Amino acid sequence: MTGAPAPDPGLERWRLILGRPAEQCTGPLHDRAAARDAALDWLYGRDPEQAERGIRRDRTGGDGASPVTPVDWLEDIHRLFPRETIERLERDAVERYEIHEIVTDPAVLERIEPSPTLLRAVLRTKHLMNPEVLRLARRLVETVVRQLLERLAPEIRRSFTGTRSRRPSRLAQARDFDFHGTVRANLAHYRPADRKLLIERPRFHARTRPHLEQWQLILLVDQSGSMAGSVIHSAVTAAALWGLPGLKTHLVAFDTAVVDLTGEVDDPVEVLMRVQLGGGTDIARAVDYAAGLVDNPRRAIVALVTDFYEGGDPYRLVRTVRALAEQGTTVLGLAALDEEAVPAYDRELAQRLADAGAHVGAMTPGALAAFVAERLGR
Repeated sequence: MTGAPAPDPGLERWRLILGRPAEQCTGPLHDRAAARDAALDWLYGRDPEQAERGIRRDRTGGDGASPVTPVDWLEDIHRLFPRETIERLERDAVERYEIHEIVTDPAVLERIEPSPTLLRAVLRTKHLMNPEVLRLARRLVETVVRQLLERLAPEIRRSFTGTRSRRPSRLAQARDFDFHGTVRANLAHYRPADRKLLIERPRFHARTRPHLEQWQLILLVDQSGSMAGSVIHSAVTAAALWGLPGLKTHLVAFDTAVVDLTGEVDDPVEVLMRVQLGGGTDIARAVDYAAGLVDNPRRAIVALVTDFYEGGDPYRLVRTVRALAEQGTTVLGLAALDEEAVPAYDRELAQRLADAGAHVGAMTPGALAAFVAERLGR
């Protein structure tokens, strides 16, 4: 007697992709593949586009089976899928389908793996949380922020350690050894018979150091819902820059109101727990506030992190940006400040600000730090 034939992995994969209607061609799923299909159904079965294509899924289970909860689903996907797939499923759950229970249910928060996706979800839903859930959510925020700081802070601060110049230095340090200059300076001491070069005068590079004493960096961060990733990275970037000699860093969040978070800039967790994503946007009001913070116009950088969808007065915004640029202040308009630096923004208003003297684009935190360091080193 022979056992049932082993399932064809290729057919199973196509069945998982195409859904239940494909079973007449691929055959039914078994065991682990069937469990994966059920987990995918629980999430993607709520997609209205599937109903439009005639794909009907039943997530409730038959014969009075207990409904699957977010806790059950998380347990299943962590058992059934590789890590990169889990991250995609969790991201779709909280961002595409807005399953708030994933970040507002204490049982889920105790089990879930912290990630930037979940941090963004916490920022969007923390107003729904009771004190117990908020305490658990804060632990998630602390974990992700710590991971981001560990990864980004060295890159950001490296921009301010100075770069080699062409000038020679009297300070002998191994990291600044000028190999080619040393060879040229000592060619007269080359011994052809021994094939050796005697070094009597080693050469070393000097290092340029940014002059930080008189500079300000004012980070203005839009709190609208689409800017969640940029809000997170702005808080982390400000914390990494905080305390650099001579650089005075401000962090200001805004929607229709302006909140100066400079007092908490060294604690990005506290900053993020105070942020309220969503609501309207008055960019002009925020830029006016920043203009009032400037001490020395030619030693100030105003970095405006926003999608440029202005709910206030765009003419007032353009006037203020032009006035800042004309007085010598560097104005950056950043449509994205995160590790991907993929912008989505109002291009018309962004162009008007560029015409008024702003530098408009998208940056990673490391690129922003390098830009600031280059300005400070002039």
